[in-house]
Amino acid sequence: SCSGVSRSQGKGRLFQSRGAVTKKRTITLKGKVAERKERKEESQAPPPVIMFSGSGLNSSKGLRRQKRDWVIPPINVAENSRGPFPQMLVSIRSDQDKDISIRYSITGVGADQPPNEVFNIDPVLGKMFVTKPLDREHRSSYHLRAHAVDMNGNQVENPIDLYIFVIDMNDNRPEFKNQVYNGSVDEGSKPGTYVMHVSAFDGDDNTTANGMVRYRILSQMPHTPIPNMFTINSETGDIVTVAPGLDREKVSQYTIIVQATDMEGNLNFGLSNTATAIITVTDINDNPPMLTSRTFSGEVPENRVDLVVANLTVIDADQPHSPNWNTIYRIISGDPSGHFTIRTDPVTNDGMVTVVKPVDFEMNRAFMLTVVVSNQAHLASGIQSSLESTAGVTISVQDVNEPPYFPTNPKHIRFEEGVPAGTSLTTFSASDPDRLQMQQTIRYSKLNDPADWLSINRTNGQIVTTAMLDRESIYVKNNIYEATFLATDNGSPAASGTGTLQIYLIDINDNPPALIPRESQICERVNKNVHGVNITAADADTDPNAGPFVFELPNFPTSIRRNWTISRISGDYARLGLRYQIYLEPGVYEVPVIVSDSGNPPLSNRSVIKVKVCPCDEHGDCTTLGAVAAAGLGTGAIISILICIIILLSMVLLFVVWIKRREKERHTKQLLIDPEDDVRDNILKYDEEGGGEEDQDYDLSQLQQPDSLEHIISKPPGVRRVDERPIIPESQYPIRPVVPHPGDIGDFIHEGLRAADNDPTAPPYDSLLVFDYEGSGSTAGSVSSLNSSSTGDQDYDYLNDWGPRFKKLADMYGGGDDD
Repeated sequence: SCSGVSRSQGKGRLFQSRGAVTKKRTITLKGKVAERKERKEESQAPPPVIMFSGSGLNSSKGLRRQKRDWVIPPINVAENSRGPFPQMLVSIRSDQDKDISIRYSITGVGADQPPNEVFNIDPVLGKMFVTKPLDREHRSSYHLRAHAVDMNGNQVENPIDLYIFVIDMNDNRPEFKNQVYNGSVDEGSKPGTYVMHVSAFDGDDNTTANGMVRYRILSQMPHTPIPNMFTINSETGDIVTVAPGLDREKVSQYTIIVQATDMEGNLNFGLSNTATAIITVTDINDNPPMLTSRTFSGEVPENRVDLVVANLTVIDADQPHSPNWNTIYRIISGDPSGHFTIRTDPVTNDGMVTVVKPVDFEMNRAFMLTVVVSNQAHLASGIQSSLESTAGVTISVQDVNEPPYFPTNPKHIRFEEGVPAGTSLTTFSASDPDRLQMQQTIRYSKLNDPADWLSINRTNGQIVTTAMLDRESIYVKNNIYEATFLATDNGSPAASGTGTLQIYLIDINDNPPALIPRESQICERVNKNVHGVNITAADADTDPNAGPFVFELPNFPTSIRRNWTISRISGDYARLGLRYQIYLEPGVYEVPVIVSDSGNPPLSNRSVIKVKVCPCDEHGDCTTLGAVAAAGLGTGAIISILICIIILLSMVLLFVVWIKRREKERHTKQLLIDPEDDVRDNILKYDEEGGGEEDQDYDLSQLQQPDSLEHIISKPPGVRRVDERPIIPESQYPIRPVVPHPGDIGDFIHEGLRAADNDPTAPPYDSLLVFDYEGSGSTAGSVSSLNSSSTGDQDYDYLNDWGPRFKKLADMYGGGDDD
């Protein structure tokens, strides 16, 4: 074994050669010069040599079992080394390198795994190097494995583990979590009161002085009352008070600069950083509210509410709009009836004395109130209330003209209905509350009298009826009639009050009963299941002037009692029916019934009920035929009605057929002669609403008769068209106005036809019936060019039957031998 190397149980066969043991160093606070000197000595020391186990895998003695291995101590490398690089760390050797060629390699994070090539090894000499500066804050240790193989790649030695630790250097300043910290402390706090906590983090090793942070306060602003009101725990960062005298009303906020230094706070070697701590002094209720005056005054008109009559002001040095500042006002005396309350203005903190219950000048002319003020929050311990927290408030009441009032409102009286006009009911008088300083006169008037039954005396308020009171009137609700009256004084300005009079009308028997129902039906023969009609009565009066009712049949006419009978069912109902063995023809019968109420004296009414007697089915219901028969129509009348209905429908149908046929004939009517005798080749029948040969872009104004014929008459002879109207004396047709719309052309043509038919003096010119110019383009010429080709005699007497338009033709061709 080698000296300085400890043994341990394990499977690997590792050991360290002599002189390769790395001494353990303890870093103490020293000057930078001493630290650099030590680093220089370490860098000049020869690197340790790490040897593989003497029993290799290829030993001539064969494989042997190794019970114990050497433990290789870690390799320490300082971070942020300045080089030069590559810097040799250790040398790895195998005791077999004397017999065979050995190649050395290392594996692990930092060698062949990311980050790669931080460490490398000379494969022949076995020297391991670090290639760049290391950062402990990035990675604090590396675990590598060293391998030894022959030239064929066969493993010669078991791999050995190499542990490389990065030695920390003080290269990180303390960093505060926040640049600004906010804390608070109550004013008046005792020394030692906890305020807040600040903390800083150092990236260096906190087990060494490099990462040990200490705190201190650099400054405090302001310095009132002393410059050092706070202190900080150097290790924990807790800030506490060290002196009394915190007063928010003097200083409401402190700003403290806190410094954090590593190297256990050594200012010569440690790195430092600063942060700001803002300490707010919170308010406590150490200032009681004080009223600005010992007395206040105000005025209030009588009978007014929700009116501010006085304003109380206070002074409070505590934080505004906080429970320590908000003031509560209380009236402790002078207002036993609760006429006033004091509300706090949330903005100004003033007290607004408000009247909440009307005051009466005639009862209280002034109020002397005692007011006490306090805060929403209780006073702090040891703070006493001020004598200025109490004041007196004088409220004067102003007299105003109050309206008269009715002492009893509404006023109830009872009277029987039917009271005649001119009856005095009661005196409805009002009182004037202004009895101390004003003597006024009251006048009365009627404000609302729905039925116009009452009048009131203008001076004394006496109520007199002007019409008879009727309980059954629509203006009476639940037997009560209600009227409203007005009382007005002569003050300035005048004031008025209203009063309601309610008259309870007692019912009297002034309405006779009326029979219900007024119509019904009954079977012509008595049915054992249904017999008779249930009847009752309605009475506008109430008990005891209404039911029970008495139903009777009159003695005259005698047929009533002979055919009908009434039987009592209850106090309000009776049954009207036919007598047994009585048969009546179907029809409607008017049965008089006398109904009497129970009033004193009773009132009677003779009512008539119309009863339809009809044949019934087995259920007692009138059949359809029976209902018709009961309406007073016999079988013959019913058949006659049906025949009349059929005839009427037939006539309507025939009329519709005739109209349709007439319309069809009008469309198919021949012009003058049969089609086979018509020689006018250019006359076509289209049966459509279109034009002729030229029906595109035609001018409808050509179809309108001109208002003047000057342009035709002025033409010289021989130049006129053959189809124009001849210049001869003729009947003057009325000149028609210009047709505004082509839809009226049909009316225009029919009007011309009608004028020509009624003019027997019209000459038989071909162009006589041309209704204005209709355009050119027809392939046929004038009909004047047509000559008759008939050589035989022809009878033209039938022209006399064609109307006045053909009278000339009949005279010319039908004249017989005169031609």
